[in-house]
Amino acid sequence: MMRTRILMGTALGLMVLLGAAPAMAGYMLTEISAESAACIKCHKEQSPVIYEQWGDSKHYRGNIGCFECHKAEKEDLDAYEHYGENIATIVSPKDCARCHEKEVEEFVGSHHAKAGRIMGSLDNVLAEVVEGNRGFVTPMFPMGVSAAAVSGCWQCHGSEVKVMEDGRLDPATWPNTGIGRINPDGSEGSCSACHSRHAFSAAQARNPENCGKCHMGPDHPQIEIYNESKHGIAFRANIDKMNLDSPKWIVGEDYSAAPTCATCHMSATKDQPVTHDVGMRISWNNRPAVSIRPEVSDAKMGLPGKDVPWQTRRANMQNVCTNCHNQNYVDAFYLQYDELLELYHDKFAKPGLELMALAKPLMKPVAFGNKIDWTWFELWHHEGRRARHGVSMMGPDYTHWHGTYEIAKHFYSKLLPELEELIEKGRATGDAEKAKAADALEAKIDEVLSSNNHRWFKGEMSPEEKAERKARQQEFQSRYK
Repeated sequence: MMRTRILMGTALGLMVLLGAAPAMAGYMLTEISAESAACIKCHKEQSPVIYEQWGDSKHYRGNIGCFECHKAEKEDLDAYEHYGENIATIVSPKDCARCHEKEVEEFVGSHHAKAGRIMGSLDNVLAEVVEGNRGFVTPMFPMGVSAAAVSGCWQCHGSEVKVMEDGRLDPATWPNTGIGRINPDGSEGSCSACHSRHAFSAAQARNPENCGKCHMGPDHPQIEIYNESKHGIAFRANIDKMNLDSPKWIVGEDYSAAPTCATCHMSATKDQPVTHDVGMRISWNNRPAVSIRPEVSDAKMGLPGKDVPWQTRRANMQNVCTNCHNQNYVDAFYLQYDELLELYHDKFAKPGLELMALAKPLMKPVAFGNKIDWTWFELWHHEGRRARHGVSMMGPDYTHWHGTYEIAKHFYSKLLPELEELIEKGRATGDAEKAKAADALEAKIDEVLSSNNHRWFKGEMSPEEKAERKARQQEFQSRYK
């Protein structure tokens, strides 16, 4: 009996060849292949949970079994012989693309798939050096690697999966479902980061908690912000009306009670198809100290989004918003969003970057070797991001108390005093170059504090502004007296 083979067709997509004639076009087989049937016979007993999850999936109903996803070529780096078949443990985006070509193409062109590139960033210096050591020794890391990076950063951003000589995967790099995982076949990404194996449930991927594994915490608390927002409140109150199992799940047609993360960033509207590039509806990249437009960020990474301007992406998102809100409402929201970013940039981020650059000659040259390194890092990386993410998702508490309040508090009560301390110590060294750097830094501090944004701190608020503040206080008091 000829074994069932899966081939990518040019005109009909995926086609199953039984003998010489096609049995069926599309993403389905007419029956379970002999190879998968053999897998099932064993794993039904040895891995009943996996069998149960697969049995509840669309793959099961399409006769797509273990072998169709896990099959490998003998020459594949991570291939190994298993009961007469060559298979691989990891199912990479390259494997998924056999059937899901469009989805993988979009995903691979997104920032999600590139998340593993953070492994060379300042963030990873913290996990590998500052927090960690080289105590985690494995065959592929004979000199050791930091357990903090392995079990922290890499689990969201993705490890570089390394294959040992016997074909097994190095335990420092596997298990791992980080969304930017670098796979042995050279592909970037992990579909199972969102589509948990082996059920690959669409309903689960549409649920906001699915994104909360990574999008949470002090520097990017999107799940907490969502839960605080009216969107999150509406979702929890109306989850039974969300129709999460709908095959097409179009907002305004299949549900209207609330949006989830997927609704806004990925899922179909009446005018847009599903996208697996989560950046196609984002008009700001709020990751850096100063926010940049997404096409600028995409260009730096060589992504196809470099050719898609932010105005197009904002229009894409507004197309989602207007399923529930009118255009005036949407326009006013974006005005509020942009103005908060402008405030953060002009008052804190840009002056902060300039001050830190001038302070560099007065600091120890080792990253995070100075107290002020931590102050500035948390000011933009944690608090600055929280404020920006908070306003982008209509979470007022994260915009203010966890955001702009913390930024202002630490700018005035930590960053400035620590800069002044550097000036004093620099001058005390007697080094002419350090004294010159101290003078330049002091002049910049005075320039910043004399600006309209900061002159209140020196008690130099103009009489007109003082009068306006007093009038507003009196108006408030009279209103609620």
